[in-house]
Amino acid sequence: MLVDYSCIEFTDKLAAKTPVPGGGGASALTGALGIALGSMVCNYTIGKKKYKNVEDDVKVILKKASKLQSELLSLVDMDATAFEPLSRAYSMPNTTGDEKKLKDKIMEEALKEAALVPFKIMKTAVEAISLHEELLNKGSKIIISDIGVGVILCKASLEAASLNVYVNTNLMKDKNVANMLNKKTAELLELGVKKANEVYKKVQSEIITS
Repeated sequence: MLVDYSCIEFTDKLAAKTPVPGGGGASALTGALGIALGSMVCNYTIGKKKYKNVEDDVKVILKKASKLQSELLSLVDMDATAFEPLSRAYSMPNTTGDEKKLKDKIMEEALKEAALVPFKIMKTAVEAISLHEELLNKGSKIIISDIGVGVILCKASLEAASLNVYVNTNLMKDKNVANMLNKKTAELLELGVKKANEVYKKVQSEIITS
């Protein structure tokens, strides 16, 4: 399990000339780090008299954030697992007509599976961004900078994962499936990036004094 590696082991593995982990796994881990910062803000907010009126809401956010963190960490390994069939498909023989047909069929199936994992990373990252948006108004102002850091990491996860969707859809021969995934990917990008930028700018405006 890649998520069981230490930080040093994971980054060394990422830097090595090995197929996994790659950009998809790095995207998921980045998102997990981002939402973990959101959870930290929740934990620093809960129990403070100043935020007693929103404590129940923050507890709900914390529960959701914990779930998203687990999902993103699981997607680190899911991305590696999804890449294995694609890697095998690339090395299949394609000398004869039958071999080419079989390789094309298996490649198409593998590309779809490989695209769905980063798409799931994107959806989870957008949910994480939305939680940061809510925390902006309910979390402790003492560590508001961590909301900004967290949302930017989630944004990075979103944008990075989108590239892993596109790199797979670009190779698909079934353009109906490819176009459908591209359309949904673009919609998630627009929604998530806009929200993340708004949160980041609000954090900036509160911590930067003229």
